[in-house]
Amino acid sequence: MKIHHHPLSGHCHRVVLFASLLGVAYELVEVDLKSGAHKTPGFLALNPFGQVPVLEDDGIAIADSNAILVYLAKKTGRTDWLPDDALGAAAVQRWLSVAAGEIAYGPAAARLVTVFGAGFNADEVIARAHVILDRLERHLTARDWLVADHPTIADVAIYSYVARAPEGNVDLSVYGAVRGFLDRVESLPGFVPFVQTPAGLSASA
Repeated sequence: MKIHHHPLSGHCHRVVLFASLLGVAYELVEVDLKSGAHKTPGFLALNPFGQVPVLEDDGIAIADSNAILVYLAKKTGRTDWLPDDALGAAAVQRWLSVAAGEIAYGPAAARLVTVFGAGFNADEVIARAHVILDRLERHLTARDWLVADHPTIADVAIYSYVARAPEGNVDLSVYGAVRGFLDRVESLPGFVPFVQTPAGLSASA
C-alpha cells in the first residue's frame, strides 16, 4: 500500500493518521508539489484531478482523502471507525461533508494564506473558521467524539486542519471543548502528528 502525499497537506495527514491508527503497513511517497509533480502524466494517471493524497492498493488507485478513509475502514472491516447501520453511517457522512466544506473553506483556507501564500481574503476565511469552530465547540461540549462514544473517521477527517488552525491566525484559546477533542485524538494509540509550521499564531507560540 502506497500513500502519495505532501507533508504539509492536512488532507494527506488525515489519510496517514488513519492508516497509522489502523496499524496497516504503508509506504509514503512524497509528491513534490512545488515542482509540479502532481501534474505529470504519471501522477495524472493515478488521479486525473492532479491532487494529493492518492492511495495505491492492490493495483487500484483511490483519490480524495475522505474517500480513502472510507476505503480503509471498509477494507479492514472496522465498523467501529465507520458504522454499518444507516444512522451511524449518515452521521459520519455529515462530518465528512463538513471536513470537505466548512473546514476546507475556513481553517484550512486560512492556513493556505500563511503557509502557501494563497490569495484568499484572510479576514473572510478566518471569520469562516470561527463559525465552524463555534459549532464544533457547542457539539463537543457534552461529548468526547463527534458521532459515537468512540472515535470514527469523522474525527480523523476533522482533526488535522483544526489542530493547525493557529498557523492560519485562527485562535483556538477560547474553544476548550475543541482543544479537549484534539488532545483525545492525539492520545490515540498509533497517532502520528501533523507537521507544524512556524506560521501565523504558531510563529510566536
